[in-house]
Amino acid sequence: MSFNASGRPELGHPDSKVGARRVATLAFAAQGASVAAVYTTVPAVTEHLKLAPLLTTALMVAVALMAGGGSFLGLAAIRRAGPVATMRGAVLTAAAALVLIGWAPGQTATTCAYILFVLAVGALDVGVNTRAAAIEHAYGRSVFGSFYTAWSVGGVLAALLTAGTTRLGWPVAAGLTLQAGIVLLLATCMRTHTLPTPEGPADTVAQQSLGRRVWIRLIPFGLVLLVVYIVDSSVSAWSAVYLHQTLAASLTVAPLAYAAYQAGTVIGRAGADRLVQKLGAVAVVRTAALLAAGALAALAAAPGWPFAVLAAGAVGLGASVLAPLCLASAARLRPETTEGVLARLNLFNYVGVIAGGAVSGLLGSTGHFRLAYTVPAALAVLLLAAARHFSQSPRDLQQPARVHASAAEEGRTVDR
Repeated sequence: MSFNASGRPELGHPDSKVGARRVATLAFAAQGASVAAVYTTVPAVTEHLKLAPLLTTALMVAVALMAGGGSFLGLAAIRRAGPVATMRGAVLTAAAALVLIGWAPGQTATTCAYILFVLAVGALDVGVNTRAAAIEHAYGRSVFGSFYTAWSVGGVLAALLTAGTTRLGWPVAAGLTLQAGIVLLLATCMRTHTLPTPEGPADTVAQQSLGRRVWIRLIPFGLVLLVVYIVDSSVSAWSAVYLHQTLAASLTVAPLAYAAYQAGTVIGRAGADRLVQKLGAVAVVRTAALLAAGALAALAAAPGWPFAVLAAGAVGLGASVLAPLCLASAARLRPETTEGVLARLNLFNYVGVIAGGAVSGLLGSTGHFRLAYTVPAALAVLLLAAARHFSQSPRDLQQPARVHASAAEEGRTVDR
């Protein structure tokens, strides 16, 4: 591989882009699978260790708070070893944490295992999104949505695997060990592929601090991500309880809202890139925000569980595209310091998860679950104001690729 006058690598072979995209897709799938494995086994772990409900809630909040620390660990790892090494190490750590959660002998060991897991996921968040941003720059078009489709698919498959092992009567330790084995297998398939963007320990540009103007421009994306994860947490964590307690659905039917929500996210993310290329990010964000707001209002007013299941699917269809488009647009603010931007943006993610889960749980425990979905519906409408900060047209996505191509051409002239 040759380098231009500035020391940056030239454009690689097209196969490098394809290989890099494949590896990033595996990493996103591994993250989605590992997160789903943890979420879907919380009831079994709680029952196994005989944890009080209040202690379980406090544990989950504490674990979510630790995720922010994982983001900055990932930032440090990327600057030292690069995003691919960070992704691989984080996935391996997450797999180990799954085993530890399953086999932990007591509450203290379980708490430590959960903390290790969430630190790994926080680091993985920064790694996968940084790599996805670099790949999107290399392609010169929207590809972020495809990565989050893999995340959702991994989550759905892991949730089904949990249901299957539980149905077969497997103990939670055996089920989590199987999940960890699958995540470990995905980690072994990760290879490094050269992209036309600077990365790794030799890159001194990434050490630059973010200016005040970048922070100001980052605020709209942070608010979008905050609202998105309030919505996600409200539906993911409490929809089954809502169907059972408020809409009198049976325990067999109650999980269908979560399944419909996840199915909606897969469909929404699978078509996101194509819609961005055809309509532009602004139009897609506005449409998705309106769909999510309307679907949440329908969920809050649902007369029965079948209507609620359909509404939950529509929420997933709309809300699912907002996070990848938000991260992609934010990453383009400062391509040379993508990992720093995304590490800080991730903090809004975790605040949204905590706020959504806590507020919905509080309202639900007082018998006001319908209000728990009305509030996020109102917040989703506010996203319309932030839509203008997203990339205005698909041409914007091609600009970084043209810049790198021009730099590479100049480099070839210098090399000659």
